[in-house]
Amino acid sequence: MATMTDVARCAGVSVATVSHVLNGTRPVLPHTRQAVLDAVEELGYTPNTLARSLVTSRTRSIGLAVSAISNPYFTEILQGVEAAALEHGYSLLIADPHDDPEHERKVVQLLHERRVEGMIVAPSAQPRGLLAYLGRHRVPAVFLDRVVEEHGEDGPRFDQVCAENTEPTARLVTHLAGLGHRRIALVAGRPGFSTTAERITGYRQGLAGAGLPFDARLLVHGDSESAGAERVTGDLLSLCVPPTALVTGNNAMTIGALRALRAHGLSVPGDIALCCFDDFAWADLFSPRLTAIAQPSRDIGARAVQVLLDRLAAPDRPARTERLSCAFVHRTSCGCPDPQDPRSGLSGPRSPRGLGTRSGPTAADPVTDDPTSQ
Repeated sequence: MATMTDVARCAGVSVATVSHVLNGTRPVLPHTRQAVLDAVEELGYTPNTLARSLVTSRTRSIGLAVSAISNPYFTEILQGVEAAALEHGYSLLIADPHDDPEHERKVVQLLHERRVEGMIVAPSAQPRGLLAYLGRHRVPAVFLDRVVEEHGEDGPRFDQVCAENTEPTARLVTHLAGLGHRRIALVAGRPGFSTTAERITGYRQGLAGAGLPFDARLLVHGDSESAGAERVTGDLLSLCVPPTALVTGNNAMTIGALRALRAHGLSVPGDIALCCFDDFAWADLFSPRLTAIAQPSRDIGARAVQVLLDRLAAPDRPARTERLSCAFVHRTSCGCPDPQDPRSGLSGPRSPRGLGTRSGPTAADPVTDDPTSQ
C-alpha cells in the first residue's frame, strides 16, 4: 500500500508539501499541487483518516439525525446535506431517531461517541433530552426543518435552518377561498412539531384573510403519517356538512387523504378540491396534478451544513435561525384549469361542488354541524 512518503518521492516534493495539498493547510503552487495529485492517482494512495484524526483531533465528519429517511422530503434534505458535506471534505454519519425523544437522545449520544465534529438534527416534538445532552457536552449542532423555541439569555441556543411555513399555508387557503370554497379543512401534522403549529397558524390566517370563520371541526391531526391522515380525512367526510376543499400538511398525509377520498368514491377536484404542503417528484404525474407548496429541501440541507461549518469556525458567535422561501406550484387538484392545456383558457376555475351534489355553506351561513356527528 502506497504511503505519503511514496507520493512525495514520486512527485519530487517533500512529505510536508504532500500533506499541505491533501489537507488544504497551506497554499501550494498550481503545478506542484497537480504533481502531487497525479502521484496520488498513479500510486492509488488513500489517506489514513483514522491516523490523521488521532493526530489532529478532527474526524472531518458530521452526524445527521433525521426521522423517516424513507420520506421523499427528508431524502432530498439528506442529498443536500451529503453534497455540501462532501464539497467541504466532510463525511456523513446518518441515524434515524424515529421521532422518539428517548431514542433521539441515544442516537445523538452514539453519534457524539463516534467523534463527529458537529451534528445536524431534525428534533422530535419533545426534545428536552436532546437539548440537555447537546448543551451539557457543548456539541456544535444545527436544527433543521423544525425549530425549537428554547432561548438562552442572549437569544436562541442553537442554530436552526428551516422553510417558511405560515405564509405558504395561508396562500393555499387563500387560493381555495378565491375559487369559492367556504368549508376548507386542514389535515395537520403531529402536535408538538413547530412545522405543525406554524402551518395551523397559516391556515387560520388564510381563513381570516378570506373572511371565513374558523371551525375547529375542520382542523384535524394526521400525525404527519399516511395512515393517520387517511383516518382523519374519513372523519372529515363524515361530518354533516363536510368540507369542499382540503389542505394537507405534508406529502405523506397527502397520500393518506387521497386514499380516504378514493375509499369514499370521491374525485379530485370534481367532488372535493385538494392542495398540499410539500411537492414531490411524482406530484406532477397524479391525475389531477397536485397543486402544492414546494419546499427547497436540498437547499435546506446544504444551508444547514454551511451554518454548522460557520459554527465550527466561530464557536462563540450568536446562534441564528434561517428560513428559506417556498414556491407555490399551481396545478389542477385545486380545481383550476390545467395551465399546460391550451384549451384551459376557454373556461374559468370550477365552482366548488362539495361532496356529491351538495354545496358547502357560504361564509355568512350558520354552521349547522351537530358536534356529536363526529
